[in-house]
Amino acid sequence: MNSVSIVVPIYNERESAPVLHSQLTEVLSGLGCDYEILLVDDGSRDDSVRVLRQLAERDSHVRLVLFRRNYGQTAAMQAGLQMASGDVIITMDGDLQNDPADIPLLLNKIDEGYDLGHGWRKHRKDAFLNRRLPSIIANRIISKTTGFPIHDLGCTLIAIRRELAQDLELYGEMHRFIPILAHWRGAKCVEVETNHHPRCFGETKYGISRTFRVILDLITVKYMLQYFA
Repeated sequence: MNSVSIVVPIYNERESAPVLHSQLTEVLSGLGCDYEILLVDDGSRDDSVRVLRQLAERDSHVRLVLFRRNYGQTAAMQAGLQMASGDVIITMDGDLQNDPADIPLLLNKIDEGYDLGHGWRKHRKDAFLNRRLPSIIANRIISKTTGFPIHDLGCTLIAIRRELAQDLELYGEMHRFIPILAHWRGAKCVEVETNHHPRCFGETKYGISRTFRVILDLITVKYMLQYFA
């Protein structure tokens, strides 16, 4: 069994973090492999850092990366990917909307020979007008522009081989383009239907305000696919 690293960007998730840790521990301890949980605090302004430190003190599987200020989800993801030591890296959100119970499903795809498995929140539990509808439109535009067939590029739940993950250079909002960037490098990718839960605490921390930055990054990715293939 491959060793596994879980990478979770955290931004103002003091209520969610202990629950997520408990859920992850339950799933990962049943895999029969070495694992670590990398919690990357993206300059939280609430009490998240104190909560994360407590988790790390109680559980040797937990490693922390603490940003001094908010750099954004992509920067947090990049830091976690570079520090991960597992053979396979799982990325996911810290707000409890991704389901840790889907981790074995994604790992099975890696065992089948895929280099990357990415989640599809087919039954997404978000508001339609300001979350799901923009996502549907964006996914169609991105898929058509890049030629990469995908239903849900916004899903953070991804399993990827470490050597591939650490070869990626992410900036802006490009964490959502990880499957496309990996495919461009010759990776064998597969989309997997995964669970999605309603938000339990607070409001979304990385929201629709990123839309214009995503569009700019799409232009960058399209340029890369055309001129560096």
